[in-house]
Amino acid sequence: MQLAVLGRLLSVGRAVLAALRGSLGALCWSLAPLSLSLPLSLPGWRDSAPRPEREREREDAAPTPTSVNYHFTRQCNYKCGFCFHTAKTSFVLPLEEAKRGLAMLKEAGMEKINFSGGEPFLQDRGEFVGKLVQFCKQELELPSVSIVSNGSLIRKQWFEKYGEYLDILAISCDSFDEDVNILIGRRQGKKNHVENLHKLREWCREHAVAFKINSVINRFNVEEDMNEQIKALNPVRWKVFQCLLIEGENSGEDALREAEKFVISDEDFDRFLDRHKDVSCLVPESNQKMRDSYLILDEYMRFLNCRNGRKEPSKSILDVGVEAAIKFSGFDEKMFFRRGGKYVWSKADMKLDW
Repeated sequence: MQLAVLGRLLSVGRAVLAALRGSLGALCWSLAPLSLSLPLSLPGWRDSAPRPEREREREDAAPTPTSVNYHFTRQCNYKCGFCFHTAKTSFVLPLEEAKRGLAMLKEAGMEKINFSGGEPFLQDRGEFVGKLVQFCKQELELPSVSIVSNGSLIRKQWFEKYGEYLDILAISCDSFDEDVNILIGRRQGKKNHVENLHKLREWCREHAVAFKINSVINRFNVEEDMNEQIKALNPVRWKVFQCLLIEGENSGEDALREAEKFVISDEDFDRFLDRHKDVSCLVPESNQKMRDSYLILDEYMRFLNCRNGRKEPSKSILDVGVEAAIKFSGFDEKMFFRRGGKYVWSKADMKLDW
């Protein structure tokens, strides 16, 4: 008798659960036109959205601007023959507008900002980039703030004022032979680029700034052996780029540079890498890895799409917002992660002997 009553109760319970499940299912279907979805699912439910449609939605979603390279000026005091971001304008955003754009990027998910040019220390003798660095670290609290510079205009006083806010300083150095630097165009006046590099290395150590070296491998330095010099400088990273052609910048009729004479083959680049394979901080980047895996923001805060071999600008994030602009960036987010674009980039997390 008791078993029979228990059986009837279980049957009633199952019926109630089935009814509830049906009612909730109907409710979800009624909400579908409003593009709403329940955060939880019940056992036995299936996602009503067709799989191809869900995949298309993921593909159409805007990438996250995790790491952004802001080329806020195109002006430079060097004349490197392969430069791919040339002085086509002299425009620089007002400081407060630049800060507004950086805050928008932080809101959209930016974790690392890299200031570049042109030469970033040319504007207001380094005060402009210094104020941006301080803003990004102090106000936006970004995990990583870095600068790429040729190093010729940096003064020790700058480190004393802004060094605490900077995580990484990357200095461009393509050769440890001054004659080769002259051929490339990486020199101004009588200043020795290599001697200045060692001085900057010491200032970085004194002010707890991680030191990095960027080198563009081209026809004039491809046979050079840099093992000894790089190991002596001991940077946290040695980024080694294959010389890249960008139409309208360093290649083509409307370009300000003619970089064709600097170009090397993939085989030449691989031979250079093999010669330096024992350098532990070496980070190689071929043309294939480099072209679409960087988020580049120009002086108007427009993302630059390089997929067609030239820099095609989006609308400015200041006008249309980050999400709308970044969809036209051509950014390959998968390649960004595949090439190691995200690494230990905050000096607070680096185990360095300052």
